[in-house]
Amino acid sequence: MTDDHRDMQATHCPHSSSAPAEVSAAPRLVSTRPVPVYDEDLYSPAAIADPHPHYAAMRALGPVVWLSKHRMYAAPRFESARAALADDETFRSGDAVAITRLAQLTGRKTTIVCDGEAHLARRKLVTSRLTPRALRSLKPDVEAMAVEIVDGAVRKGRIDAVADMALAMPLTVVPDMMGWPQHARGHLLPWGVAAFDYAGPANRLFLRSLPGVIAMRLFVARLVRTREVMPGGIAAELLEAVDSGALTKSQCALLLIDVLAPSIDTTASIIAAAVQLFADHPEQFEELRRDRRLMPNAVNEVVRHASPLRAFTRRVHHATELATHTIPGGSQLLVLFASANRDETVFPEPDEFDIHRDTTGQLGFGYGTHTCGGQGLARMETAAILSALLDRVERIRRIGTGRRAINNVIYRWESLPVELTPRRSAATESREQEC
Repeated sequence: MTDDHRDMQATHCPHSSSAPAEVSAAPRLVSTRPVPVYDEDLYSPAAIADPHPHYAAMRALGPVVWLSKHRMYAAPRFESARAALADDETFRSGDAVAITRLAQLTGRKTTIVCDGEAHLARRKLVTSRLTPRALRSLKPDVEAMAVEIVDGAVRKGRIDAVADMALAMPLTVVPDMMGWPQHARGHLLPWGVAAFDYAGPANRLFLRSLPGVIAMRLFVARLVRTREVMPGGIAAELLEAVDSGALTKSQCALLLIDVLAPSIDTTASIIAAAVQLFADHPEQFEELRRDRRLMPNAVNEVVRHASPLRAFTRRVHHATELATHTIPGGSQLLVLFASANRDETVFPEPDEFDIHRDTTGQLGFGYGTHTCGGQGLARMETAAILSALLDRVERIRRIGTGRRAINNVIYRWESLPVELTPRRSAATESREQEC
């Protein structure tokens, strides 16, 4: 264990001194073990920038911990996180994905913040364009866009991998798929950042997010009224559902936010992480170049290692046991996707990046009924960028340390300076050999 891990203070205490009281009619369960307490602030700027020492310290304590700073439970290990995500009857998303009560109330009736049949019905409305069959028709356009982005980056030589590649892809693909008006696309990234900060605790990032969240909601509501969307996109389909009576205007606005808010930052996080990881591991970049069949697993390993979503919460519907610990009904449980993906008992040497690793079951896109509906598109965009890099770049070299974004939910690079060494073409190599 590192010095950082030893510095993390943790004790054990009974439920009676720190956990919320029972609020449901379910019978009281008797925990066989006390819940360990973790006293650090997971949402401090330092912890946001470097969360993994905290995750390791919590995993060392047990599958369930009590976060004294945030007054809620957390599931830091793979077994407990996956079990909670699999049981959406007990660990509910309704009124719970965000941490603060304000965000919970204003998020009601979105796809993310609802359960059961309501969730499935709303999810179906926004994921019809994200099925494997639908994505197959989109693949040529995504690959062509990746080539254009990477060609431009190679011409520059030295680039910011975030601004010049990671954001360039989803900021084009997602708005085009949505049919989002061109004049309003400049707001999408700051609004997405604000939406994720809004899902965190009531810290400075949460307060800073409020103007952006309000502006996003007002704009989308106006868009539904004016119908100023491009034809043929998801937005136009949702407006048709309003016309048919399948949706109200307010429901339509919430569904538009559902798709837009999480779709850009998460994909940008994965693409930037892929660039960083292959820059740091050039031998694996070469292995992937030699065997493109490794691409799906390589992307999965990037998602496992980088885990763009740190955590979301669930509301415990009734008293239950999770990994031998009793959690009272009405409690909040923070499901730590990123910590679960570094669980030593599931992924040996979890801090190492290895494209040959068995990544089956990694939780970077969630699990269960609330698994990320756009993960297929995110994988496609990442694979397209990597394929274009493999074809055109001999090596990716980091220049400088880069800077992490400070966000309550998203874990990604804010800036990642790299240098791209162009790959010599076969024709060039042939001419050199003749000389």
